[in-house]
Amino acid sequence: MSLFKLRGELTSTQSVVLGLAGLVFILVLWWVLAESFSRDIPIVENYTQELPIAKGPDSLRTVAVRDSIILSDSLAFANATEFRKVYPTVPLPTQVVNAFPDLVKEDRLFYNAWRSIWLNIRGYFWAIFFSIPLGFVIGLFPFFRGMFSKPVDALRYLPLAALIGLFIQWFGFGDEMKVAFLAFGILVYLLPVVAQRINEVNDVYTKTVFTLAATKWQTIKTVFMPAVLSKVIDDIRVLTAISWTYIIFAEYLNREGGLGALIYIKRRLGQVPDLFALLLVIVLIGFTQDRLFVYLDKRLFPHKYYKTTLPGLLEIKYGIYAILGLIAIMVFQNLWIPSITGTMNMVALITVLAGLIFILFGEFKLQKELRK
Repeated sequence: MSLFKLRGELTSTQSVVLGLAGLVFILVLWWVLAESFSRDIPIVENYTQELPIAKGPDSLRTVAVRDSIILSDSLAFANATEFRKVYPTVPLPTQVVNAFPDLVKEDRLFYNAWRSIWLNIRGYFWAIFFSIPLGFVIGLFPFFRGMFSKPVDALRYLPLAALIGLFIQWFGFGDEMKVAFLAFGILVYLLPVVAQRINEVNDVYTKTVFTLAATKWQTIKTVFMPAVLSKVIDDIRVLTAISWTYIIFAEYLNREGGLGALIYIKRRLGQVPDLFALLLVIVLIGFTQDRLFVYLDKRLFPHKYYKTTLPGLLEIKYGIYAILGLIAIMVFQNLWIPSITGTMNMVALITVLAGLIFILFGEFKLQKELRK
């Protein structure tokens, strides 16, 4: 098969080989850029690359100091016999890898990563919690569609970064503000998408249930909910990627923890390898999150991928529903009864283990059936 055929399909071997080739290309390009932006600095005493800022009432004196430093450094540079290469703009890949041990040990990388992930999960929950029912109401009933469809569509054009001041005024500087800001950032895009997905449901299904004398609720339950949710999960997967932009921005503000706070600190300290390492962590979390949504789509809506009901799918759904239900309970508990967090952590551990056992058992049955 030609690799340049329009909308052509790759074999599994081609996907692996081309994926590895792409990764190697990116690493080589990264290395070339790092070397291109590298600088040689002389190995001499009192050499500095930091200059005072020429601002403020004493600017003339500051300019003189700057000129003096530049002159002395120029003489040191001209008379130096040994030089050391530095990478002030783009670090080498090896420098980024070597930055991870200190991030884990000194900067509590795992704790801060989990803090950002949990903030994101809470934001996802509230965005979905409000978007799905409101989107169904607006999309299904002409009365509400006529009243609210245009304002809902207009919400997408709000400059969310400019609204951060309002969220601080409404919710303070704590995690509640960050979760609310994140949820709103997803909701303004997800809500009109849900309403649009309802309009895309094929009329064949609605006419079929109408001939079977289905009630409105039965039509919503058996036609609209499966059809819409099976598409909305793809939309959620795409939109939640935006959440990392919003949560990092929100964590810049009070810097109580999280990857956003770490990125702010590393940027201020000029620790570029650490900064790149944190960005790689976010990319890895985002990629894992994306694969998780793909898995949920295949297991919660198997009719999109399989023509018949397969053994094991029911057990997998039970396990997934248990974990998702636990997340919902913990979000509400964290909001209303934070004093029982310790007890809930033990319950969460037991529930997650039980859910994983159900999922693994279901996967075993499913894969066994697919191999036949």
